[in-house]
Amino acid sequence: MLKNAIYAQSGGVTSVINASAYGVISTCRAMCDKIGILYAAENGILGVLHENLIDTTKESDMDIEALRSTPGGAFGSCRYKLKSLEKNKKEYERLIEVFSAYDIEYFFYNGGNDSADTCLKVSQVAQELGYPIKAIHIPKTIDNDLVITDNCPGFGSVAKYIATSICEAGFDLASMHATSTKVFILEVMGRNAGWIAASGGLASFDNSLPPHMILFPEITFDEKKFLAKVDDTVEKYGYCVIAASEGLKNQSGGLLSDSGTSDAFGHAQLGGVASFLATLVNDRLNLKCHYAIADYLQRSARHISSKTDVEQAIALGVAGVKLALDGHNAIMPYIKRISQKPYVWAIDCAKLEDIANHEKFMPRNFIDAEGFYITQECREYLEPLIQGEDYPRFVNGIPSYVRLKNIKVTKKLTPFMQNV
Repeated sequence: MLKNAIYAQSGGVTSVINASAYGVISTCRAMCDKIGILYAAENGILGVLHENLIDTTKESDMDIEALRSTPGGAFGSCRYKLKSLEKNKKEYERLIEVFSAYDIEYFFYNGGNDSADTCLKVSQVAQELGYPIKAIHIPKTIDNDLVITDNCPGFGSVAKYIATSICEAGFDLASMHATSTKVFILEVMGRNAGWIAASGGLASFDNSLPPHMILFPEITFDEKKFLAKVDDTVEKYGYCVIAASEGLKNQSGGLLSDSGTSDAFGHAQLGGVASFLATLVNDRLNLKCHYAIADYLQRSARHISSKTDVEQAIALGVAGVKLALDGHNAIMPYIKRISQKPYVWAIDCAKLEDIANHEKFMPRNFIDAEGFYITQECREYLEPLIQGEDYPRFVNGIPSYVRLKNIKVTKKLTPFMQNV
């Protein structure tokens, strides 16, 4: 009998994570002689623990095809970090119980850094408990901070959105600054790594045009230098447009926007660095300042996703299934840059133990000497990732996205009570 599989999505979703889901599902369907039923876990690993499994065979080919153009996570996501086997053996035994009940041999976990850790733990514990599983991590994260891979699916589309937004907001401010707003700040995601903020620099070829400044988490925030730069920019050009990462840190290493609370992964919840910066500009320089927080808009903007990003997201989903069927375990397919000009990429694979719990930051040579802009090396790295358009279908002027039926299977096991 054919063995079955489970696919799940984890962490913050992106505009192309469903493209990876499409890659996984369509490949499983094409290889129906080698793999049985593909289940999707509702809300990530929690769906496995609580046996909330969706039968993807109930979805039409047309709806699965529409997934490639739909933002969000079609099966729900979660922020939940598995503890070690020593601290919570009960959860791991439950995972194996569910895998066994549904004859699961393949586990595809689509997420970022913490999800890579979860996938690795599932593989390790299954081996320790004597259950045969092929655990494959399929990468995604708008933060672009996974190591080894050249870039992460989700990032290219966010970069395209941020560069476009900065460009357009810059035209607005240039029109109004003589009698109105002098400074505009766009706050973007990026807890520890400044890749998203850096992408704002693609809006122009030098900092005489928006964005005039980029604030990176990798560069310690210096209030005096910041205010002097803003003042000088307004003096030179009449206005100042800034891309600011939410993860800006002060001289002592603390987050400027730390709200004092944490998420399920133990990460500090960030509370709005743009508001902090706008207050500084208003109070210290007496300049009218507006700000915006891109927040979920940047990671859900499927209408302007990068074609390159969509293609890579699909390819990694496809590769994940093929690697599992070839017998691989505890690995992640990743993007390898073969050539810069012309831009050529391929798929390779790496061990999860070399990826989980590691983080890729902006190289210092990607940030200029002053610490407020990107270098040519950074531009050459970023530009290929935002190339091409892959517009969704529009109906009555609005993107037409699919909502799957998500028919859940009848549960076979007793309810699971999680440890508090």
